[in-house]
Amino acid sequence: MNAIESFDQALFLTLNGSAATSHWVVGLALVCAKYLAVLVPLLLAGLWLTGCERLREMAVRACLVTLLAFLASWLIGLAWPHPRPFVTGLGHLFMPHAPTPSFPSNHATAFAAVAVTLLAGGFRRLGALVVIAGLAVAWGRVFAGVHFPLDMLGAAILGCLAYAVTAPAWWWGGHELTQAAIALYRRLFAPVIRLGWLRP
Repeated sequence: MNAIESFDQALFLTLNGSAATSHWVVGLALVCAKYLAVLVPLLLAGLWLTGCERLREMAVRACLVTLLAFLASWLIGLAWPHPRPFVTGLGHLFMPHAPTPSFPSNHATAFAAVAVTLLAGGFRRLGALVVIAGLAVAWGRVFAGVHFPLDMLGAAILGCLAYAVTAPAWWWGGHELTQAAIALYRRLFAPVIRLGWLRP
């Protein structure tokens, strides 16, 4: 076992819950681990539904970065299927989970991709809130025993790399992609937009 793996496991055992952990702490961790991820699609939908073109551009760009990061995460899992803690019998498991590859965390990848997009786009407060929520999710999933800490670090790095890789293409065609998405949205939801229930 190399030094990095040993460090990762030691840090996991420090952050992972135990049978003696208070029930309210376990409950808080499970809420963070299971349910905070819904904030990502809700945030992107909220940015889009404002009707502001700049915010819609951020939503489209964040989706693009996240999709690329997810693709890279899937490929990493295929090439290097690192086992989850409970698969190796390490620590305590507080929520059921399939024994899929642990590295990197898809939950943390989504938060990292959206956060870096917002921060780089000048939305610092909103980006900071996404970072805080992402840290809560990362803690909850390590605490619950379904991820190692370095799964979260890998996700953060992957989100940043996905942003960097997409940046040249975005400057070349990001505006056009956003306009195409807006045109499609207006066509699909034309009846609802005419009723005034959605902004054009």
